[in-house]
Amino acid sequence: MSGAASRRGIPFVVSAPSGTGKTTVCRLALTRDEGLEFSISHTTRKPREGERNGVDYHFVDEEQFRDLVASGAFLEHAEYAGRCYGTSWSSLEAPLEAGRDLLLEIEVQGAAQVREARADARFVFLLPPSMRVLEQRLRGRGTDSDEVIAARLALAERELEAVRFFDYVIVNDLLEESVAALLEVVGAERAGDTRELSARYGRETVLASWQGPQGG
Repeated sequence: MSGAASRRGIPFVVSAPSGTGKTTVCRLALTRDEGLEFSISHTTRKPREGERNGVDYHFVDEEQFRDLVASGAFLEHAEYAGRCYGTSWSSLEAPLEAGRDLLLEIEVQGAAQVREARADARFVFLLPPSMRVLEQRLRGRGTDSDEVIAARLALAERELEAVRFFDYVIVNDLLEESVAALLEVVGAERAGDTRELSARYGRETVLASWQGPQGG
């Protein structure tokens, strides 16, 4: 058996406060690395414009979601902004066994569950340039009320505390640079040579220069 055939894939968990842009970063990364596959999560939220069932998410109602939880179908599941999200065990095992690396776009609390269950996972946290920029991005969507935005920002402040549990941190300021950074992390982990990653995307390095909650 060749080395390529015997290699097991790596699950890469990408988390960020809502509005940071993790979906855009992840989707672009997938188009530029043929070895990456997207892990399709389940959610009870309604599809956004352009989203497709079974491609972007498995869209289910609350009863279906509860049944999946009860049956032990999920590696992780969490509630965020009144909607439920979950990653099924079945969505991971086949691609990983086939040697494909998986990109899991997961909320922060769900990532904590994955950390406990999967020693093979690598964790990437996307930061907004600042909380002020994050608020601007959330308002720019034009989909949420002031009350919802305030709640999302308050949650984001709490989620930022979880950054210390992640392997790598990327500030999503310029989109192309963020995508390149994520692919650099994937490539280095895939090659087993991560010596330079901590100097570029390690928690301490990035947080030392981040603008912080009030910057921007």
